[in-house]
Amino acid sequence: MPRKYIGHTVEIVYLDSKGKLTQRVITVNDIRGGLVRASCLASGSPRSFRLDRILAWRPVNGAKAS
Repeated sequence: MPRKYIGHTVEIVYLDSKGKLTQRVITVNDIRGGLVRASCLASGSPRSFRLDRILAWRPVNGAKAS
């Protein structure tokens, strides 16, 4: 995921450590050291996602977080 998505809302498909696929809508706060630090819109909580486990991503309607 390119750094240009920092501050944007994206939908991701993520493979967790137990092999479970999840689909989430997140606002990307930072990308560094192989991690995406984000806010999960469903739970409202901060989350970290490993870049190598993000299988797909796409911007959500070109939305940029305010």
